[in-house]
Amino acid sequence: MTYSRLIQIEFNHCDPAGIVFYPRYFEMTNSVVENFFNDVVGRSFAQMHMAADNGVPTVAIEAAFMAPSRLGDKVLFSLKIVKLGRTSVTVCIEGRMGDELRMRATLTLVWIDGMKAAAWPDAMRARLQAYMEDAA
Repeated sequence: MTYSRLIQIEFNHCDPAGIVFYPRYFEMTNSVVENFFNDVVGRSFAQMHMAADNGVPTVAIEAAFMAPSRLGDKVLFSLKIVKLGRTSVTVCIEGRMGDELRMRATLTLVWIDGMKAAAWPDAMRARLQAYMEDAA
């Protein structure tokens, strides 16, 4: 299964040439991850970070930028789970406008409890696993 989110490129995303300044893509991918956890995994970042001593920090990221996105473009970001470990999950996020691939990022996130890596809580792991299996 693929989780998708449409993001319109805004002025604040762009450099003076009117194209996305590449670090802004990392903000967009984080937004996709944050919404994925809220919509699919059942834990909002507010619940994890404000109400509990938990979180899913990014511990590794690799990105490639294939084509520029410009002010006003509507880029569809898609997230797929690549690997689910005991304490981590690796996701691939692609940004496309129509058939054109604009960027791809692979992120590894780690579940933390009390500022230390920990095994996924059973309910979260079950949702991540089910989502991954639906994609197969």
